[in-house]
Amino acid sequence: MTIPIPLRTDFDGPALRRPAKATKNAAQARRILALAEIYDGGSRSDAGRLRDVTVQIIRNWVVRFNARGPDG
Repeated sequence: MTIPIPLRTDFDGPALRRPAKATKNAAQARRILALAEIYDGGSRSDAGRLRDVTVQIIRNWVVRFNARGPDG
């Protein structure tokens, strides 16, 4: 089992839900809500299952989020 890439520490679940609610881009909202699920204590596999994507895609989203923030 590999160690997951940690999420940024300057955000939390509620802080991510605000931009997810405000965006008009459905794909961006889906990515942000998956990350909020992880911040709230859910597993990455649960977040992937809820959003109908693989754990590898969740990992890619985490890497992009860590580099660019919610707009990434």
